[in-house]
Amino acid sequence: MFILGWIWFLIMGGIIGWVASMVMNRDAAMGKFWNVVVGIVGSIIGNGVFGFVFGGGEIGAWPPDVMGIVSALIGAIVLLGVLNLIQRGNVRG
Repeated sequence: MFILGWIWFLIMGGIIGWVASMVMNRDAAMGKFWNVVVGIVGSIIGNGVFGFVFGGGEIGAWPPDVMGIVSALIGAIVLLGVLNLIQRGNVRG
């Protein structure tokens, strides 16, 4: 069961990273690997903030935890916004 949780975590990280890259207009610049990385790091950021404030959630849970998915998506979008600021000097590319 532990392995299935990690597989689900990676799949959800990829989906969340892909959606965040579409929202931030970075999809053309990112591959599948970076989508997964952004989704996982965004999950850590988002669930860290929302876990502290609202109780948070998990993206690797089964059945999927809606609060965890939403907070991971917000964290991934924030992460891409910060990366855009660093690379280009503006939030949207």
